[in-house]
Amino acid sequence: MTNHYTFLYILISIAVTNLIRVLPLTLIRGEIKNKFVRSFLYYVPYVTLAVMTFPAILDATQIPMAGAIALVLGIIAAYFGLGLFPVSVICCLVVLICEFIML
Repeated sequence: MTNHYTFLYILISIAVTNLIRVLPLTLIRGEIKNKFVRSFLYYVPYVTLAVMTFPAILDATQIPMAGAIALVLGIIAAYFGLGLFPVSVICCLVVLICEFIML
């Protein structure tokens, strides 16, 4: 009896996933001209990445405060125009120093 429901749940999840991907392709055929919708669709990947990355930054360290400090300093470094590699090196060093001091 449980296998029946498991397969039903799998089929429903497949249908929902495919509907989410197929419906926009079939319903929207022309170029999107609305500025609000265009800007919304432009920023969706960045927001999704931020929502997935933020908890990982705090949970990846032994001390969550070290991750928070590295996050703030990384944002400041990126704001001043540093690239991805220097920002990641700064964040790693900040976490290393903070954990060395706090432990």
